Amino acid sequence: MPNTRRTFLQAAAAAVGGAAVSAPAQAQSRGQAAGPPKPVSEAQVPKMKFGKVEISRLVAGCNPFYGYAHFNNTLGSLMTEWCTPDKVVATLHQCNRFGINAYNAITGDRPVSDLQRFQAEGGQMHLIVQGGKSDTAGIVKTLNPLAIYHMGEVTDQLYHNGELDNVKEWCKKARQLGVMVGVGSHYPEVLATVEDQGWDVDFLAGCVYSRLRTQDEWKQALNGEILEMTSDVYLKSDPARMYKVLRQSKKPCFAFKILAAGRIEGRAVDQAFQTAYQSIKPTDGVFIGLFPKFKDEVRENAERVHRLLAQS
Repeated sequence: MPNTRRTFLQAAAAAVGGAAVSAPAQAQSRGQAAGPPKPVSEAQVPKMKFGKVEISRLVAGCNPFYGYAHFNNTLGSLMTEWCTPDKVVATLHQCNRFGINAYNAITGDRPVSDLQRFQAEGGQMHLIVQGGKSDTAGIVKTLNPLAIYHMGEVTDQLYHNGELDNVKEWCKKARQLGVMVGVGSHYPEVLATVEDQGWDVDFLAGCVYSRLRTQDEWKQALNGEILEMTSDVYLKSDPARMYKVLRQSKKPCFAFKILAAGRIEGRAVDQAFQTAYQSIKPTDGVFIGLFPKFKDEVRENAERVHRLLAQS
């Protein structure tokens, strides 16, 4: 009997203690606050002047959110499956906590819905929207962006067709909408033409890899060899050429795909970021796509940029 009574009391004490420890977790599971949150001090991404505002020199990209993997359909499907509206919105909120206040946005029902939900929850981003495919006036009316630019995919198609003047006309019409206007391309020579001809644009966006070469261009680059895939092939010698054009421009510029759409990994990522920021101007930024399924890319990238720019 004494042993039974002692066992009972010990069990009761353990139960009370366990309940006391788990109460905050239970409150959180019911959506209740478990006390004031601890203050968080995150590394902040440095800013650059862009038009009349200051934006982060690291700009959140959206391609992975919507399956634009620039690798193959399997990875694209994985991105689309994982990047639910909840995860996309949460990622954008995390960007804000690290001082990332600019977003390279695209149009479409889902991207716009995610963005509007983020804003409704108090999130704030200066929008730099990719345009050139759909109604530009409608985009500006719906999203109220800070800036819009003729996206590189469309620019380069017109360049291949000898219709680059159509891009110039698009820029003139976009200018009338009261937003900043830019041109994107995967070809350094296209952006150099925009500069040399003095187009009325506010900024440039350059992919550091010429991933849209034609088959004839690849034959010339590879001494007659023919690739299985003529798109999304990345040459290590490409970035230096695009960085040269961006650095020489007097306009603010944005470099994108500095990690070759995820092909650069491990320790080489640090070097790619360092090369990017050392190769562009202090008034320039970088678009970076985010797919934080396997690691905390927002934190890693923000801390990396904070560290690099603090050193410089």
